Amino acid sequence: MEPIGRESLRTYLLVDSQTIRHRMHGYELALSRYIGAEHIAWILRELRINCVLDVGANIGQYGQRLRSGGYDGRIVSFEPLPHTVERLRQAADGDRNWRIVECALGGAEARAEMTVVDGRGATSSLPAASEFGKSWSQRLEGVRREQVQVRRLDALFDEAVAGISSPRVFLKMDTQGYDLRVFAGAGERIRGILGLQSEVSCVPIYEGMARLPEQISTYEAAGFEITGMFPVTRDRESLRVIEFDAVMIRPEARSLVD
Repeated sequence: MEPIGRESLRTYLLVDSQTIRHRMHGYELALSRYIGAEHIAWILRELRINCVLDVGANIGQYGQRLRSGGYDGRIVSFEPLPHTVERLRQAADGDRNWRIVECALGGAEARAEMTVVDGRGATSSLPAASEFGKSWSQRLEGVRREQVQVRRLDALFDEAVAGISSPRVFLKMDTQGYDLRVFAGAGERIRGILGLQSEVSCVPIYEGMARLPEQISTYEAAGFEITGMFPVTRDRESLRVIEFDAVMIRPEARSLVD
Protein backbone atom coordinates (compact mmCIF):
# COMPACT_ATOMS: atom_id res chain seq x y z
CA MET A 1 0.00 0.00 0.00
CA GLU A 2 1.49 3.31 -1.14
CA PRO A 3 0.48 6.73 0.26
CA ILE A 4 -0.55 9.46 -2.18
CA GLY A 5 0.10 13.11 -1.34
CA ARG A 6 0.37 14.61 2.14
CA GLU A 7 -0.14 12.40 5.18
CA SER A 8 -3.06 14.58 6.25
CA LEU A 9 -4.99 13.45 3.15
CA ARG A 10 -5.08 9.88 4.51
CA THR A 11 -5.28 8.58 0.95
CA TYR A 12 -3.70 5.27 -0.02
CA LEU A 13 -3.34 3.15 -3.13
CA LEU A 14 -3.16 -0.63 -2.80
CA VAL A 15 -0.96 -2.04 -5.58
CA ASP A 16 1.06 -5.13 -6.42
CA SER A 17 4.21 -3.35 -7.61
CA GLN A 18 5.61 -6.34 -9.49
CA THR A 19 2.38 -6.94 -11.39
CA ILE A 20 1.85 -3.29 -12.24
CA ARG A 21 5.36 -3.03 -13.70
CA HIS A 22 4.63 -5.94 -16.03
CA ARG A 23 1.21 -4.61 -17.03
CA MET A 24 1.80 -0.89 -16.90
CA HIS A 25 -0.29 -0.09 -20.00
CA GLY A 26 -3.55 -1.48 -18.65
CA TYR A 27 -3.08 -0.25 -15.09
CA GLU A 28 -2.17 3.27 -16.19
CA LEU A 29 -5.28 3.62 -18.35
CA ALA A 30 -7.52 2.13 -15.64
CA LEU A 31 -6.12 4.54 -13.05
CA SER A 32 -6.48 7.43 -15.49
CA ARG A 33 -10.15 6.56 -16.06
CA TYR A 34 -10.78 6.50 -12.32
CA ILE A 35 -8.96 9.78 -11.61
CA GLY A 36 -10.57 11.39 -14.66
CA ALA A 37 -14.07 10.46 -13.46
CA GLU A 38 -13.32 11.81 -9.98
CA HIS A 39 -11.90 15.01 -11.52
CA ILE A 40 -15.12 15.54 -13.50
CA ALA A 41 -17.24 14.93 -10.39
CA TRP A 42 -15.15 17.53 -8.54
CA ILE A 43 -15.43 20.08 -11.36
CA LEU A 44 -19.22 19.66 -11.51
CA ARG A 45 -19.45 20.24 -7.76
CA GLU A 46 -17.10 23.23 -7.76
CA LEU A 47 -18.93 24.95 -10.62
CA ARG A 48 -22.38 23.90 -9.35
CA ILE A 49 -23.21 22.48 -12.76
CA ASN A 50 -26.90 21.67 -13.15
CA CYS A 51 -27.01 20.57 -16.81
CA VAL A 52 -24.55 18.24 -18.57
CA LEU A 53 -24.78 17.94 -22.35
CA ASP A 54 -23.55 14.39 -23.05
CA VAL A 55 -22.65 14.43 -26.76
CA GLY A 56 -21.78 11.00 -28.11
CA ALA A 57 -23.56 9.21 -25.29
CA ASN A 58 -23.28 5.68 -26.72
CA ILE A 59 -25.15 3.34 -24.32
CA GLY A 60 -25.06 5.66 -21.32
CA GLN A 61 -21.71 4.88 -19.69
CA TYR A 62 -20.88 8.54 -19.09
CA GLY A 63 -24.26 9.37 -17.59
CA GLN A 64 -24.03 6.38 -15.26
CA ARG A 65 -20.56 7.49 -14.11
CA LEU A 66 -21.94 10.97 -13.40
CA ARG A 67 -24.67 9.49 -11.22
CA SER A 68 -22.17 7.22 -9.45
CA GLY A 69 -20.05 10.31 -8.76
CA GLY A 70 -22.94 12.04 -7.03
CA TYR A 71 -24.16 14.35 -9.79
CA ASP A 72 -27.96 14.67 -9.59
CA GLY A 73 -28.58 17.50 -12.06
CA ARG A 74 -29.96 17.25 -15.58
CA ILE A 75 -28.24 15.08 -18.19
CA VAL A 76 -29.12 15.54 -21.85
CA SER A 77 -27.62 12.71 -23.91
CA PHE A 78 -27.23 12.96 -27.68
CA GLU A 79 -26.85 9.70 -29.65
CA PRO A 80 -27.84 9.13 -33.30
CA LEU A 81 -27.87 5.33 -33.86
CA PRO A 82 -31.28 3.74 -33.13
CA HIS A 83 -29.95 0.41 -31.82
CA THR A 84 -27.58 2.27 -29.48
CA VAL A 85 -30.30 4.71 -28.39
CA GLU A 86 -32.42 1.74 -27.32
CA ARG A 87 -29.72 0.67 -24.84
CA LEU A 88 -29.17 4.29 -23.81
CA ARG A 89 -32.85 4.60 -22.92
CA GLN A 90 -32.56 1.45 -20.81
CA ALA A 91 -29.64 3.01 -18.90
CA ALA A 92 -31.66 6.17 -18.26
CA ASP A 93 -34.90 4.34 -17.44
CA GLY A 94 -36.46 5.64 -14.25
CA ASP A 95 -34.18 8.69 -14.10
CA ARG A 96 -36.55 11.63 -14.53
CA ASN A 97 -33.67 14.10 -14.90
CA TRP A 98 -31.91 12.23 -17.74
CA ARG A 99 -33.16 13.11 -21.23
CA ILE A 100 -32.33 11.44 -24.56
CA VAL A 101 -32.10 13.22 -27.93
CA GLU A 102 -31.78 10.89 -30.92
CA CYS A 103 -29.39 12.76 -33.20
CA ALA A 104 -25.73 13.55 -33.79
CA LEU A 105 -24.41 17.07 -33.29
CA GLY A 106 -22.24 18.92 -35.78
CA GLY A 107 -21.61 22.19 -37.54
CA ALA A 108 -24.64 22.07 -39.86
CA GLU A 109 -28.19 20.70 -39.96
CA ALA A 110 -28.02 17.74 -42.33
CA ARG A 111 -28.33 14.03 -42.95
CA ALA A 112 -25.00 12.19 -42.94
CA GLU A 113 -23.62 8.68 -43.18
CA MET A 114 -22.10 7.19 -40.05
CA THR A 115 -19.70 4.24 -39.87
CA VAL A 116 -21.24 1.69 -37.51
CA VAL A 117 -18.97 -0.50 -35.38
CA ASP A 118 -20.10 -3.81 -33.89
CA GLY A 119 -20.62 -4.44 -30.19
CA ARG A 120 -21.34 -1.39 -28.04
CA GLY A 121 -20.39 0.81 -30.98
CA ALA A 122 -18.38 3.26 -28.91
CA THR A 123 -16.12 4.00 -31.90
CA SER A 124 -18.91 4.46 -34.46
CA SER A 125 -18.09 7.68 -36.28
CA LEU A 126 -19.19 10.26 -38.82
CA PRO A 127 -15.69 10.72 -40.34
CA ALA A 128 -14.04 7.68 -41.90
CA ALA A 129 -11.00 6.12 -40.26
CA SER A 130 -7.62 7.50 -41.35
CA GLU A 131 -4.95 5.21 -42.78
CA PHE A 132 -3.26 5.20 -39.40
CA GLY A 133 -6.59 4.48 -37.72
CA LYS A 134 -7.22 1.47 -39.95
CA SER A 135 -3.76 0.06 -39.24
CA TRP A 136 -4.10 0.77 -35.53
CA SER A 137 -7.50 -0.89 -35.18
CA GLN A 138 -9.29 -2.72 -37.98
CA ARG A 139 -12.55 -2.31 -36.05
CA LEU A 140 -12.59 1.38 -36.98
CA GLU A 141 -13.51 0.43 -40.56
CA GLY A 142 -16.88 -0.68 -39.19
CA VAL A 143 -19.43 -3.13 -40.55
CA ARG A 144 -21.80 -0.79 -42.42
CA ARG A 145 -22.75 2.84 -43.08
CA GLU A 146 -26.00 4.22 -41.70
CA GLN A 147 -27.84 7.50 -42.31
CA VAL A 148 -28.24 9.70 -39.21
CA GLN A 149 -29.65 13.13 -38.44
CA VAL A 150 -27.10 15.84 -37.59
CA ARG A 151 -28.26 18.94 -35.68
CA ARG A 152 -26.55 22.08 -34.41
CA LEU A 153 -26.30 22.51 -30.65
CA ASP A 154 -27.42 26.13 -30.80
CA ALA A 155 -30.72 24.95 -32.33
CA LEU A 156 -31.32 22.60 -29.39
CA PHE A 157 -29.77 24.53 -26.51
CA ASP A 158 -32.93 26.23 -25.25
CA GLU A 159 -34.81 22.95 -25.18
CA ALA A 160 -31.92 21.26 -23.35
CA VAL A 161 -31.94 23.78 -20.48
CA ALA A 162 -35.70 24.45 -20.43
CA GLY A 163 -37.09 24.60 -16.90
CA ILE A 164 -33.72 25.34 -15.25
CA SER A 165 -33.96 28.82 -13.77
CA SER A 166 -30.22 29.57 -13.88
CA PRO A 167 -28.54 27.04 -16.20
CA ARG A 168 -24.93 26.17 -15.40
CA VAL A 169 -23.92 24.00 -18.32
CA PHE A 170 -21.07 21.53 -18.88
CA LEU A 171 -20.45 20.17 -22.41
CA LYS A 172 -18.99 16.68 -22.79
CA MET A 173 -17.93 15.66 -26.32
CA ASP A 174 -16.82 12.17 -27.35
CA THR A 175 -17.62 12.01 -31.05
CA GLN A 176 -14.72 10.16 -32.66
CA GLY A 177 -13.04 12.99 -34.54
CA TYR A 178 -16.06 15.31 -34.70
CA ASP A 179 -15.68 17.34 -31.50
CA LEU A 180 -14.61 20.60 -33.17
CA ARG A 181 -17.67 20.50 -35.44
CA VAL A 182 -19.89 19.91 -32.42
CA PHE A 183 -18.21 22.89 -30.76
CA ALA A 184 -18.69 25.05 -33.87
CA GLY A 185 -22.38 24.09 -33.92
CA ALA A 186 -22.85 25.69 -30.50
CA GLY A 187 -22.37 29.10 -32.13
CA GLU A 188 -22.95 31.99 -29.73
CA ARG A 189 -24.47 29.64 -27.17
CA ILE A 190 -20.95 28.51 -26.27
CA ARG A 191 -20.87 31.61 -24.05
CA GLY A 192 -23.44 29.92 -21.83
CA ILE A 193 -21.20 26.90 -21.24
CA LEU A 194 -18.95 27.00 -18.16
CA GLY A 195 -16.88 23.87 -18.75
CA LEU A 196 -16.22 21.16 -21.27
CA GLN A 197 -14.64 17.77 -21.81
CA SER A 198 -13.28 16.82 -25.22
CA GLU A 199 -11.40 13.83 -26.60
CA VAL A 200 -8.27 15.39 -28.14
CA SER A 201 -6.03 13.51 -30.53
CA CYS A 202 -2.23 13.33 -30.62
CA VAL A 203 -2.37 11.04 -33.67
CA PRO A 204 -5.55 11.48 -35.77
CA ILE A 205 -7.34 8.16 -36.22
CA TYR A 206 -10.10 9.67 -38.39
CA GLU A 207 -9.89 11.54 -41.69
CA GLY A 208 -9.83 15.32 -41.28
CA MET A 209 -9.53 15.07 -37.51
CA ALA A 210 -7.69 17.97 -35.90
CA ARG A 211 -4.63 17.29 -33.79
CA LEU A 212 -4.40 18.18 -30.12
CA PRO A 213 -2.80 21.67 -30.54
CA GLU A 214 -5.56 22.83 -32.90
CA GLN A 215 -8.32 21.51 -30.68
CA ILE A 216 -6.91 23.04 -27.51
CA SER A 217 -6.21 26.41 -29.17
CA THR A 218 -9.80 26.53 -30.49
CA TYR A 219 -11.20 25.97 -27.01
CA GLU A 220 -8.77 28.46 -25.47
CA ALA A 221 -9.77 31.09 -28.04
CA ALA A 222 -13.35 30.69 -26.79
CA GLY A 223 -12.25 31.35 -23.20
CA PHE A 224 -11.62 27.87 -21.76
CA GLU A 225 -8.51 26.76 -19.85
CA ILE A 226 -7.28 23.26 -18.98
CA THR A 227 -7.94 21.73 -15.56
CA GLY A 228 -6.90 18.16 -16.42
CA MET A 229 -5.63 15.85 -19.18
CA PHE A 230 -6.21 12.09 -18.94
CA PRO A 231 -4.88 9.40 -21.35
CA VAL A 232 -7.65 7.48 -23.11
CA THR A 233 -5.83 5.26 -25.61
CA ARG A 234 -2.22 4.36 -26.26
CA ASP A 235 -0.42 2.63 -29.14
CA ARG A 236 1.24 -0.42 -27.61
CA GLU A 237 3.82 -0.65 -30.40
CA SER A 238 5.18 2.93 -30.25
CA LEU A 239 4.08 3.69 -26.64
CA ARG A 240 2.52 6.96 -27.87
CA VAL A 241 -0.66 8.28 -26.33
CA ILE A 242 -3.24 8.44 -29.12
CA GLU A 243 -5.98 10.38 -27.33
CA PHE A 244 -6.49 12.34 -24.14
CA ASP A 245 -9.65 13.51 -22.43
CA ALA A 246 -9.14 17.23 -21.93
CA VAL A 247 -11.20 18.93 -19.21
CA MET A 248 -11.46 22.72 -19.46
CA ILE A 249 -13.40 25.48 -17.72
CA ARG A 250 -13.86 29.21 -17.95
CA PRO A 251 -11.49 30.68 -15.31
CA GLU A 252 -14.25 33.03 -14.14
CA ALA A 253 -16.78 30.18 -13.76
CA ARG A 254 -16.39 29.79 -9.99
CA SER A 255 -16.85 33.51 -9.40
CA LEU A 256 -20.18 33.26 -11.21
CA VAL A 257 -21.57 30.87 -8.61
CA ASP A 258 -24.63 32.44 -6.97
